[in-house]
Amino acid sequence: MGAGSTKNNRDSQSKRLGTKCCGYEILKQGSILLRQRGTKFKSGKNVGCGKDHTLYTRVNGIVEFTSSRYINILELCFSTTGIIV
Repeated sequence: MGAGSTKNNRDSQSKRLGTKCCGYEILKQGSILLRQRGTKFKSGKNVGCGKDHTLYTRVNGIVEFTSSRYINILELCFSTTGIIV
């Protein structure tokens, strides 16, 4: 005959949304850039979009966030003298 407080002890699991990397960070192909609900950020050059709107890299490169909410990957080219962007 209590107040039924044991029925209120439920909570949903956190979905761990948000950015998973910083701007101008070097990432490998297939790395997750961002987890989101809907398309708050859009995939730009060398970026793929999963069925749950997760953005991921398609090539090795450097992450670039634009002011218009696009995310691009600047592809890295390796040469004998060093890395070329």
